[in-house]
Amino acid sequence: MDLEKLHRDLKNSYNRTLPTVNERVEDIVNHLVAEWSVDANDLNLHEIKTLATAILDIETKTLQDEVETLLAQKEQIERQLERKSEALQELKYKVFNAMEMQVNPEDALTLAKLHQVKLQSIDLFDLLGEMVESAIITALEKDTDGDIKDSTEEIIKELTYEAVKEGSLNTIRVRKILSTILQSAIDVAEATPTRAEEILRATLHGMRSGLVRSIDRFKKRLAFMPIEAKHILIEDYDTIIEDLNQTDILFSQVVQTQATQSLITTEKILLEINKEMHNDLEELVHISKEAAEIMRERFSSLAKSAVKKADNALKSQTAQEAKRMGKQAWGIAKTALESAIKTAKNVKETKEK
Repeated sequence: MDLEKLHRDLKNSYNRTLPTVNERVEDIVNHLVAEWSVDANDLNLHEIKTLATAILDIETKTLQDEVETLLAQKEQIERQLERKSEALQELKYKVFNAMEMQVNPEDALTLAKLHQVKLQSIDLFDLLGEMVESAIITALEKDTDGDIKDSTEEIIKELTYEAVKEGSLNTIRVRKILSTILQSAIDVAEATPTRAEEILRATLHGMRSGLVRSIDRFKKRLAFMPIEAKHILIEDYDTIIEDLNQTDILFSQVVQTQATQSLITTEKILLEINKEMHNDLEELVHISKEAAEIMRERFSSLAKSAVKKADNALKSQTAQEAKRMGKQAWGIAKTALESAIKTAKNVKETKEK
């Protein structure tokens, strides 16, 4: 059977005037039987696919066109959002620069406060790597006593905290932030090998402290979290609980991953510091488990009610169709397996003869 001709004939013969999908499909199947002299039950996979494709092309055309139009609009809106977000960030920079010009350059305390507000007001994620690199280089340039550990650790702690605190605590996001910070520190360390261990040690300790502070803030805010945020927690309840219970593993994995991608000398330093920090991570483990426990106490009942809603959703048409297709998939797999076993058995019996 010529599938191209079959597809063309089916589309041309499809009766769009019949009132229901069932009637239209029945009519085209009857046409197939009459015009092509085939039994509908004897169609092979390719012929069934041709029939289904022809019907779907016609039945879904209007909705498909609407979806394509909406997707194009969505992409346009996303591009506009990206441009507006960039413009918003640029305007924030200008505002803070203008405010900085009004402060006496000798007034270090006021400037420090202004810069802290700036850190809290802008989107750090996009420029986090460059900020870390610039901060460490500045610490090196301004070093007068040969010890940059405290200042670098404090800088990294603050940047880690500000980058992590406002968003989700999910593993992917936190890993990206920690990896970005550490990679920038590695770049500076490898360019300054005589200070590499000092830079990397301060960076890892700063990252740990910033992460602890972020989780501690999250723990304290759980009690006062607005209902909208609670819904987010409920939807992602299991993931957040799981992530909170393995923050120490996440931290070590980030260090190990970045170490393996670095120079051998850097890798050795990072792995050694990571090993030494094992006891320091106890605070991270403790605060994370506390946060997980509070979340369980406050939101487990809400999470259970969300499960009930999910159970009700299972009665929806889409869910019922999913269950039906799941059973069909099981049936197909079972048939294929039985066929394979039967074939293997026949081959074995033939050989034995």
